[in-house]
Amino acid sequence: LNLLEKDYFGIRYVDPDKQRHWLEFTKSISKQMKSQPPFTMCLRVKFYPPDPAALKEEITRYLVFLQIKRDLYHGRLLCKTSDAAMLAAYILQAEIGDYDPGKHPEGYSSKFQFFPKHSEKLERRIAEIHKTELIGQTPETAELKFLQKAQMLETYGVDPHPCKDVSGNPAFLAFTPFGFVVLQGNKRVHFLKWDEVTKLKFEGKTFHIYANQKEDKKIILTYFAPTPEACKHLWKCGVENQAFYKLEKSSQVRTVSSSNLFFKGSRFRYSGRVAKEVMEQSAKIKREPPEIHRIKSTTLHVLTVSLQGVLIPSSENRQDLPGGGESESFIPRSRSQVTDSGDRTAVISDETYSPSDSVLPTPVAEHSLELAVSRQINGAPCSIEEEKESEAGTPTVGDVGELGADSRVAGPVQSAGGEAALSEMEQVNKFVLSVLRLLLVTIGLLFVLLLLLIILTESDLDIAFLRDIRQTPEFEQFHYEYFCPLRRWFACKLRWVGGLLINK
Repeated sequence: LNLLEKDYFGIRYVDPDKQRHWLEFTKSISKQMKSQPPFTMCLRVKFYPPDPAALKEEITRYLVFLQIKRDLYHGRLLCKTSDAAMLAAYILQAEIGDYDPGKHPEGYSSKFQFFPKHSEKLERRIAEIHKTELIGQTPETAELKFLQKAQMLETYGVDPHPCKDVSGNPAFLAFTPFGFVVLQGNKRVHFLKWDEVTKLKFEGKTFHIYANQKEDKKIILTYFAPTPEACKHLWKCGVENQAFYKLEKSSQVRTVSSSNLFFKGSRFRYSGRVAKEVMEQSAKIKREPPEIHRIKSTTLHVLTVSLQGVLIPSSENRQDLPGGGESESFIPRSRSQVTDSGDRTAVISDETYSPSDSVLPTPVAEHSLELAVSRQINGAPCSIEEEKESEAGTPTVGDVGELGADSRVAGPVQSAGGEAALSEMEQVNKFVLSVLRLLLVTIGLLFVLLLLLIILTESDLDIAFLRDIRQTPEFEQFHYEYFCPLRRWFACKLRWVGGLLINK
């Protein structure tokens, strides 16, 4: 892709249990993937920049533009109708240029799919803005204006995690460049800046976030994820985002545990540069701007990575590439003033926040490698219908046609049985691992106590705190009534074993 600002990127995949993951570059792919090769993954924005317009290179800004355009289509970037019309008009200007009555007949904006659903009134408003307010803007300028507008929205940078609160009400949790947010209905009900977040924990399906707000006000927010795997993914995303946006140097990154107990829970460490380092490194870039091949179509484009040595342009990844960010000091003043407001509850849109791909945001398409290669050769992008099918995790018509009636019936049954067995095995493995950790901690503590006992009873060290312990009545009683007889018994047994060995 000829990118230098690659810290904004992440590779995402979905496992057979329909759980999404970020690929960890420090581990081998075979240890992370539960499915069989070929592995299909998607290049996504992992860290959204607080000010995308301030990115160093135009190619990075363009790819952020594609990602946010995709977020808009999938309902992640939800906003009020007036903002939606403006954003869609910028997309039109970037893709087709100035309005031309000869090329753009009545209703031309309806051919573009900007949102999950929209009305004719909104389409007319989009066309009106495009015709009158954006004349003369180049694609670069329109994209820049789009980024500046999107960056000011409350749902900018939101990668939603569906959860439920303690009352059982649905909610979406997300980590943004500015902090942790909770979205319910059409409102942002909680917002915690990264400097306020002190700890992230999870146990099973339960996720806790600890924070210190103004006047030393400590709060604990608790939410419940659909599955333990989803909760762990939520926790890891939080750990990475907090490290990326909050820390000054990558050397400050520490391994984080999901539990207070050594032998229990998961441990995770963010591996990568932090936002401030990324911005400093980007400022040193000095090269001729690379050529940008802009996509002009009514569908979404992404870059799917099939790990057989082929990069496949398809419907999912050209759009969601970069997503980096900066630390608190990089936050634009206008947005910083918004987030510092005393009212942490804000109306985010005219509709309820319900992203269409909140559960499976990055599905793995079931298309064969041959189909993908043919798309690459022919330059044919996937359609919106195909992408929506892949987002829902459903096979395409061609895939279904290749399966017989028996396989359609037997397949789900076998899959369900296999997934159940795999889930039980994972639970057993986790339990065994916890027991082993507890056993190791217990043995370690006993070993330390034994060393201390030997030092107290057998050494000649004349240290004040050891002398004080030796002079206590309890220690003297233990020494003469228990330790000395036990030592004589061990010595006797050792002499007896030594005698047997000598006789043999």
